[in-house]
Amino acid sequence: MMAKAATAPDTRREALKRRDIRLKEQARRAKRVRALVTPEGAALNLKIATASERAGAFLLDFALQIMLIIASVFVIAWMFSSMGFQGWAVAGSLSAVIVFLLRNFYFIFFEIGRKAATPGKRALGLRVAARNGGRLTANAVLARNFMRELEVFLPLSLLLMTVEDEVSAWIRLMGIAWTAVFVLFPLFNRDKLRVGDLIAGTIVIHAPKTRLKKDITSAAPLAAATAYNFTAAELDAYGIHELHVLEDVLRQSTREIKSRVAERIRDKIGREKAAGEEDLAFLEAYYAALRARLEQRMLFGERKEDKFDTGSKGPQEGKTP
Repeated sequence: MMAKAATAPDTRREALKRRDIRLKEQARRAKRVRALVTPEGAALNLKIATASERAGAFLLDFALQIMLIIASVFVIAWMFSSMGFQGWAVAGSLSAVIVFLLRNFYFIFFEIGRKAATPGKRALGLRVAARNGGRLTANAVLARNFMRELEVFLPLSLLLMTVEDEVSAWIRLMGIAWTAVFVLFPLFNRDKLRVGDLIAGTIVIHAPKTRLKKDITSAAPLAAATAYNFTAAELDAYGIHELHVLEDVLRQSTREIKSRVAERIRDKIGREKAAGEEDLAFLEAYYAALRARLEQRMLFGERKEDKFDTGSKGPQEGKTP
């Protein structure tokens, strides 16, 4: 009993340390969140894409562009190869048109669509949005993508030019400086905007596909779970964070882990395990009751983040669930 009491301060310090780490991580993620108000007055909290995510999406799209160009030119050349010199002339003209369209309208074609994202952006869970919270217009998409010609492709053409004299060397050096300014521009503004985004009034946000899990409370609980009644003091021992942890335990942990968690919860709220009591039924009943309690408190403006939050607290505060 003495050893158990002696470990309580250490357990509390460890739990507080984990809570501090979690709060710092939440603060770091909050720096990427921007509140946009739509014309209808609805507030949207959107997470902006990082510079590395945007660079990765562009490289994927650029690689896909190159592959499409190579494949298109190969197919056109194969189709007109049997026509001799005249066929090669037609193939060259068609290939030039295809290269022009893919280079200039690849990004526009995808971003002007319903998903507002190129294949590279979709692969990384990104999409383009209007910074004012309104609908993304065709003019904005055209403006941001035509600026890419000045930001990327024109400087690249200068970098690839052959240096024949001192003038060519200076032009190439200016191209390197030009490229550095535009490429590094997103690193020096808080919203990671390109120059094209500034002109078009757009922003790239992180919007990955989410698959909602089935709500635990919508599933039929064990019959034994309906026999439990918990007091307000027993339910106030935990907060929202512990509710999420308990949900993960119920979803994907082993029977042994469920039994240990059930024992720690009983120990914390001061409840003895009854004869023949099932740990899974106890956890399901406590989860449902705790969720209902927290939702009820939030209706009255009382939000309890975790068990260390100020407000109502359960017995034996030093232990973790």
